[in-house]
Amino acid sequence: MPKHGKKYQNALKAYDSTQAYSIDEAAAILKKIAFAKFNETVDLDLKLGVDPRHADQQVRGTVSLPHGTGKSVRVAVFAKGEKAAEAEAAGAEIVGAEDLVAKVQGGFTDFDAAISTPDMMREVGKLGKVLGPRGLMPNPKTGTVTMDVAKAVSEIKAGKVEFRVDKTANVHVPIGKIQFTAEQIAENAKTLLDAIVRAKPAAAKGQYIRSVTLSSTMSPGIRVAFTGAASK
Repeated sequence: MPKHGKKYQNALKAYDSTQAYSIDEAAAILKKIAFAKFNETVDLDLKLGVDPRHADQQVRGTVSLPHGTGKSVRVAVFAKGEKAAEAEAAGAEIVGAEDLVAKVQGGFTDFDAAISTPDMMREVGKLGKVLGPRGLMPNPKTGTVTMDVAKAVSEIKAGKVEFRVDKTANVHVPIGKIQFTAEQIAENAKTLLDAIVRAKPAAAKGQYIRSVTLSSTMSPGIRVAFTGAASK
């Protein structure tokens, strides 16, 4: 097991790692223990009481964070004609049709989110093996297969994030930067938690949210006490 450095060990001593804190308290502690010299990403990690092997226990969705993610997001849009022009006007960095599909097939993935108009999905569907593992495949359930490409681009640019349970029943979502205020971090965390609670599958039995942890890129994780709606 790798040994953590002195700064990490000092961060651990600044709070009780065996205790679960409220979201507001955890955000304040995270700000206090930050020691890296760069603007770390703040993450929220959850362990869910679902079995992802069953289709009726999948947890997936999107939510717009009130304070964004603090990250500059490069958006690619698969569209033609008027819709391509709308995407460019909305701020999409990469716009194309069959030419963009061919470029991605050739290995180009220099973007953080992908949107497609429905008519392009026959071609975009060929990119499943490239975009799927990276979490970039456009999907109607997350609003990234749409004719309203301008709205989709604007939402992603403003801080819309996707959450999705992995095969080990964990959800990992970046919710901001350490340079955010503690209040901004807490509000983003509460917004995400509320969205995940609303996405609870009907087939999920027992305790749905098993654990919640708040951390930054270099920090230890801070346990979050969670018993119901995060916004309360």
